[in-house]
Amino acid sequence: MTSSLPDLVEPESILLDATADDWTAAVRIAGRLLEQAGVATAEYTQAMIDNVVDNGPYIVIAPGFAFAHARPSPAVKHTGMSWVRLATPVEFGHAEHDPVHLVVALAAADSDAHLSAMAELAGVIGDDETRAALERASSPEQVHAILRGQKPTEAGDPVLAPTAAETSSRDEEQHLILTVCGNGLGTSLFLKNTLEGVLSTWGWDRYLIVEATDTISARGRASEAKAMLTSGEIAKSLGDVGIPVRVIENFTSQDELDQALRELYDV
Repeated sequence: MTSSLPDLVEPESILLDATADDWTAAVRIAGRLLEQAGVATAEYTQAMIDNVVDNGPYIVIAPGFAFAHARPSPAVKHTGMSWVRLATPVEFGHAEHDPVHLVVALAAADSDAHLSAMAELAGVIGDDETRAALERASSPEQVHAILRGQKPTEAGDPVLAPTAAETSSRDEEQHLILTVCGNGLGTSLFLKNTLEGVLSTWGWDRYLIVEATDTISARGRASEAKAMLTSGEIAKSLGDVGIPVRVIENFTSQDELDQALRELYDV
C-alpha cells in the first residue's frame, strides 16, 4: 500500500527554525526526529551523514533544499520522513544550490511504499507558491496542513511540448533512461518523477521508460539505456559508461529536464 506525503510526515516530525552549525548537524537533527518518532535508529542517522561524506552533496537537489536519506537497512523500523526548516542556512558544499535552509529526511523500509509521497514532495518543492507558503508557516501543524493540500500534478512550471514535426523523427521504440543516485532510492526518484512529468506533457511516455537506480546498477545497465541523468557528483563517480550522462542541477525543475531531453533527442 502506498503512502501519501502527509502520511509519512507527521506534525511531530516537523521542526521549524532549528539551529545547526553545519550540514552534519542539520542532517543529525532530521535524523533525530526520525528516531524520536520510532521510524529509524541512530545508526540510520549516521548512515545519512556517511552517504554525503562518501558521495558528496548530491542530496542538495534544488536551491536551498537537501533530501537526506540512506539505503534501506535493519536500522529502519518503518517508512517515514522528517521536515527541518533551519533558522540560518548551512553550506553542504554544493556549487549551485547552497546554502540549504530546508532538510527533509527519508527512512524507507522498502522501495515501494513511499513512491507516491516522493512525487508529492517533488511537487511541493517545485511549486514556488507552495514553497513560499511552507517557508512562512509558523507551526508544524501549518506545514502539515499545506502538505495535505498539495497535489502532485501541480509540480513545476508548464513546459512547451515539441511539435509534431519535431517528434516525427524519433525512433518508434521504447528507450530506457536511467536516473542515478548513490543508492537508487532518494534523489534518483525525485529526478524520475520530474522527468516523467515532462514526458507526459510531451506525450512521449509511451516511448521512454524511466528507471531510478544506483551507481553500481547503472554501470551494469548502461548498454540497455539511451542516457543517464544525475547530479554532478554522481556523474564523476560513474565516469565513462559509453552513453550520454547529463548532469541536472535542479531535480524539481521541469524546464531543466525539458532542455536535457531536447538536447538528447535533438528537438
